Amino acid sequence: MSDASSVAPVAQTGKGRNLLKTLPGLLISAGFLWYTFSKISFSDLRAVRMVRPGWIAGVLAFTLASYSLRCVRWTRMMRSTGAKFGVCARVLMTSLAANNILPLRIGDIMRVFTYAGDLGASPSVILSTVILEKLLDIFVLVLLFTLTMGSSASAHSKTLAETLLVVSTIGLLTLVLGARALKSPLDRFFTTHSANKKIAKLEHFVMLAIDCLLEIGIVGSLLLLLQSAIIWICEGMIFFSSAKLIGLVTDATGPWAAVSVANLSYLIPSSPGAIGTLDLAVTADLAMHGSAAAQAAPFALLVHAWLLISVTGAGGLIFLIHRAKRPEHRPLLKEIETLPAEMP
Repeated sequence: MSDASSVAPVAQTGKGRNLLKTLPGLLISAGFLWYTFSKISFSDLRAVRMVRPGWIAGVLAFTLASYSLRCVRWTRMMRSTGAKFGVCARVLMTSLAANNILPLRIGDIMRVFTYAGDLGASPSVILSTVILEKLLDIFVLVLLFTLTMGSSASAHSKTLAETLLVVSTIGLLTLVLGARALKSPLDRFFTTHSANKKIAKLEHFVMLAIDCLLEIGIVGSLLLLLQSAIIWICEGMIFFSSAKLIGLVTDATGPWAAVSVANLSYLIPSSPGAIGTLDLAVTADLAMHGSAAAQAAPFALLVHAWLLISVTGAGGLIFLIHRAKRPEHRPLLKEIETLPAEMP
């Protein structure tokens, strides 16, 4: 049997496995969408109006600011590799767009593997910055979630949020301020428990993050934390501006709570773009801040649609312009087929 004929069944098997991995996420998204919108009518959606059109400028300006600052932050993380802002911005926006439309977080995987040559860095170095990026974002989001919890939140929810905040704060500060001191003890710990596969995989991620922090330094790491806070303030202002735009009835912290739960909802397995999970999370959270479902659900849908369209559109356009200038690249689908199924 020829090599070509033996490869075809393997490729088909791989596609079948990916479909099986994707199907549960699609079903979860469908269930969450049904639950979110089953309690409101089509007339509720049609009733949504731009009460204050001037806030469109706020939505546009803070969207541009949020994602421009993300590009600046990642460029700083990649400074040791010599990667320029233009390249980092292109790769980051392309990966964010891919995450919104392709399953299994392929955008992040592409950032690590497909664009390593463009960035002039090894996949392990890029992966370390991606891990640090996620740690910073989760810390700020957990902090925002804790600070904006509604008074109607249960004692159990408040305790959980405060526990997550304490753990993430201690973990992040320990990594930022004590990365150099932690490196040797962690090396010994992971060496002692190297036979445990889960601990071995944890070692990979933890040591990459520590190496990245050592490269950036304490002052640089604290600056990244400040940049992350500003990024999420801009993201919150997208929600705040959108609420003002359609006259959403909510308390002062409602839009800020919405941005935290919206982005934390990406941790729930679902279809690409957190379809369904984000909409339900925002709708349920706004209910605790005084919003009626007839307003909260359309608000969640509109903000979600805007973020998907703007980020995916910008990233896709950047990708197509770059491909037009570099026709020697392989087709995207062929590149995706060569990527690992998940982060290493």
